[in-house]
Amino acid sequence: MNIITNFEKIKQEIKNNLPQSEVEVIAVSKTFSIEHIMPLIEYGHKHFGENKVQEAESKWKELKKSNSNLNLHMIGRLQSNKAKKAVELFDFIHSLDSEKLANELSKRQKEKGKNLGYYIQINLGSEEQKGGLEINELKNFNDYCVNKLNLSVLGLMAIPPNDKNPEKHFKRISELNKQFNFRNLSIGMSNDYLQAIKYGASHVRIGSAIFGSRS
Repeated sequence: MNIITNFEKIKQEIKNNLPQSEVEVIAVSKTFSIEHIMPLIEYGHKHFGENKVQEAESKWKELKKSNSNLNLHMIGRLQSNKAKKAVELFDFIHSLDSEKLANELSKRQKEKGKNLGYYIQINLGSEEQKGGLEINELKNFNDYCVNKLNLSVLGLMAIPPNDKNPEKHFKRISELNKQFNFRNLSIGMSNDYLQAIKYGASHVRIGSAIFGSRS
């Protein structure tokens, strides 16, 4: 399996389907070793996604010191007690979903003199096992994050329910994103990224289609 071939194929498919649009591929490197990911880093790709702070720290901490161009995206659920480490390590958080977490991230980024980019996660199917806000909570939460905490909220993020119909969920989150005038939208993974870009995804989170199946 050639990671670079896979990556270029995905980029080409996106271009073929949406030639006018700028879509950033976040290469989801969770569970893969740094040795496995390294060909894509050396190829010059800059955006990588992890879903656990501890794993990300062990893989990326030293590498980021020597490569300031790397952008690390936190795409998994984030507990507020991990906020300090997350702010040290990540550039973007895609799973902002509670005032408690927002308060902690705001405090920690002030301490570090950093300004991360944030995506508010929406729980489209009201699924207990997934993080994210209910849609009716979005307005108040966004106001709180932006006006009270001065967080840089870039857009929404969602993982659609596994009901074999991602497009209806992508349509819904896309409309919501436009309603709030957000400029970015983080939707779409290995199995549905081409549908996601039809609905305005600015960032797609692709792991196995690039790096192969996870053991």
